[in-house]
Amino acid sequence: MECEWDGRVVQDRVAAILYTRSGGCVVMLAGGTLGVLYIVDKGGETVTDIASLNGKTIYATGKGSTPEYALNYVLTQNGLTPGADVTVEYRSEHAELAALLSQGQADLALLPQPFVTVAQTKIEGLRMALDLTAEWDKLDNGSGLITGVIVARRDVVEANPGAVDSFLQDYAASVEWVNANNADAAQLIAEYGIIEAAPVAEKALPYCNIVCITGSEMKDKLSGYLQVLADAEPSSVGGALPGDDFYYGA
Repeated sequence: MECEWDGRVVQDRVAAILYTRSGGCVVMLAGGTLGVLYIVDKGGETVTDIASLNGKTIYATGKGSTPEYALNYVLTQNGLTPGADVTVEYRSEHAELAALLSQGQADLALLPQPFVTVAQTKIEGLRMALDLTAEWDKLDNGSGLITGVIVARRDVVEANPGAVDSFLQDYAASVEWVNANNADAAQLIAEYGIIEAAPVAEKALPYCNIVCITGSEMKDKLSGYLQVLADAEPSSVGGALPGDDFYYGA
């Protein structure tokens, strides 16, 4: 497998698959996004913690990928068995979940930002009941729910170490600016067509968990998370966990 690009922003598990299938030709430079998954509630204030999901049905997308594995892990680590204590019904599209909530056919759904914020503008009473990233952190297992990462070709990184380090400094500064200037950042998001409405982008940004995690912290948090995915389904990370050389600067 050959890469025709120098660097990309991809899902964490896609980065692991690229590493495995390319024979280690891909390096992870930084974690850029923590989890953006939220359990939203249209049925009232009954969901207050993971334990309160017992006996309930959650509608979700992402079967066979990160949403399923992350939700199942958080549930089981809190003593709940998916399919027994908690029913999870999977659908193919976020819009379908929004329709079910809007029509009163579902009370709970697992949705990502910024789709949650978009849905809240259309569905009265929809609230973010649980933040899956926060629930993951409560487990205090040394890993982190990192879902978006920056990767680059190893040969490019090794040939341009100074440029890579400068990029990471600029990237960290950019992340800091976005998180400190949501209104201005939202205008740029709308300008570039990422989200059409700047007010929606501004409201969603604080819940999008945009970060810049590098070095040993990146390795600790992501390697533990990839282990959770591998335990759930080895093929989700390419059949084997990446080696230590996958983590730049660690």
